[in-house]
Amino acid sequence: MDALHKKYEELRTYIEQLKSVAVAFSGGVDSTFLLKVASDVLGGNVVAVTARSLSFPKRELDEATAFAKENNIAHVVVDSEELDIEGFSKNPVNRCYLCKTELFTKIKKIAGDRGAANVAEASNIDDNGDYRPGLKAVAELGILSPLRAVGLTKAEIRELSRELGLRTWNKQSFACLSSRFPYGESITPERLTKIDKAEQFLLDLGFHQVRVRYHGDLARIETDEKGFDKMLEHGMRQRIDEEFRRIGFNYVAMDLKGYRTGSMNETLQQ
Repeated sequence: MDALHKKYEELRTYIEQLKSVAVAFSGGVDSTFLLKVASDVLGGNVVAVTARSLSFPKRELDEATAFAKENNIAHVVVDSEELDIEGFSKNPVNRCYLCKTELFTKIKKIAGDRGAANVAEASNIDDNGDYRPGLKAVAELGILSPLRAVGLTKAEIRELSRELGLRTWNKQSFACLSSRFPYGESITPERLTKIDKAEQFLLDLGFHQVRVRYHGDLARIETDEKGFDKMLEHGMRQRIDEEFRRIGFNYVAMDLKGYRTGSMNETLQQ
């Protein structure tokens, strides 16, 4: 057995020992894979829990709901409005800690009500290399991280997802819309809506991996190499500029470094 499939078997064994589990489920690559394996191993002793908020686009919620329904997995959608958390809208550097503490506290209660003995989330081993204050909340609340426990990387999760026939195997990476703001820049419902509309427009145009970062009246677009090529298509820049201005931005800029996770954390290292 090769190293990848050894990790997969270790994951199945890890989950089997849990007996029952509530999985924090966003519908992304990692949580879909974790939920699928948990469902395969534990059957009806699994419940998926998805948070509904302004930071979570409707398309993501719809995809999560559809997956749970297609796979006959019990699914609970819980309202978890981050902007109601004291201090969150000021966007401090521990913003993710505040959010995850509130969210996982709610999920633990749902798990108890549903008879699930454990709560699991889907961070992977690559997440250990970035500033992730949310993982502090995970540790404090006793939330399990099975994918990190067996050492699975994002690339490995994508490969195993492909083998399992999951549509998410090549889905673009996603983080909540609040991550589009520089630390210290206030987060408001109106600003989140602008970012959501701008990113949805780019996705509808055919961009795959993309972020729109908020800098006041300027929108900074991060995209992958294929996105750079697409940006050069005839009339594309004008279409994006016109739509972004309609949404409420006065200026639109391309980030020459391109897409990367945690780009807003770069300022913490300066």
